Amino acid sequence: MMRGKLSFGQRAVLGAPYLWVVVFFLAPMALIAKISLSHPAQARPPYEPVFSLSDGLAGSLAKLQTLSLDAYRTFGEDRLYLDSYLTSLAIAGVSTALMLLVAYPFALAMARAPRRLRPILIGLAVAPFWTSFLIRVYAWIALLKDEGLINHALMALHLIDAPLSIYATNVAVVIGIVYSYLPFMLLPLYAALERQDPALREAAADLGASPAQVFWRVTLPLSLPGVVAGCLLVFIPAVGEFVIPDLLGGSETLMIGKTLWTDFFANRDWPAASAAAILLLVLLIGPLLVAERARLRAEGKPT
Repeated sequence: MMRGKLSFGQRAVLGAPYLWVVVFFLAPMALIAKISLSHPAQARPPYEPVFSLSDGLAGSLAKLQTLSLDAYRTFGEDRLYLDSYLTSLAIAGVSTALMLLVAYPFALAMARAPRRLRPILIGLAVAPFWTSFLIRVYAWIALLKDEGLINHALMALHLIDAPLSIYATNVAVVIGIVYSYLPFMLLPLYAALERQDPALREAAADLGASPAQVFWRVTLPLSLPGVVAGCLLVFIPAVGEFVIPDLLGGSETLMIGKTLWTDFFANRDWPAASAAAILLLVLLIGPLLVAERARLRAEGKPT
């Protein structure tokens, strides 16, 4: 075998991730993009496809002029979609910030714990995944309702006189997202903190830095890759979350996941729902590009 030439097995291993992306991401997104350019119809499925494999190349080119952008024009006419996007971004942003504040001290404690205890702590961190996601969200309904455990406990301790109205609000949605996605923030932070060399902190302390200065000038900057990774892991899926807003949110909770579900299954306007999904994808590509540019800049590579 010639030096530098890859064998079939090596090419297959290297090509498997690309095949996965094409089959399970690019192909479905191409189908959604096709539906977004179609015409809504009272049929099954509820749209008239513009393109068809039976048209051939010539037929497809001839149909380019019949493409419908009505689904995209709707976003400039109906404020519902803009409000859905803004609310989703706000709730996801607040939830991500809270998760970072909660997860960082826990990740730091795990990374500084004795090495024999770290596997146990990691197991406890991912223990919620051993229970169904849906059951865990339903449990929060029992906790947050007016007659739920939290209100009963607060009233028994005489901290409040009347039940707090938490359930069916945006606050309940934030609580559900923080609880459900917390391990996705915790594990990248732990990985970044655990890899840090203790000698760097000791050197900073020997040079006269206080514990607070060691944290702000050594620990935190070195953990920024984990912070970025954790924030992206929780922010992106939180923007399009549907189950948590549907179960814990109220009628006024307007997130793009619920709007998409309504368009697909209640209004049966698949072109509009597909267009909203495409715009959501475009919106979420921005943070990924910013994070990648920051990573390349930190590594001294051209961006």
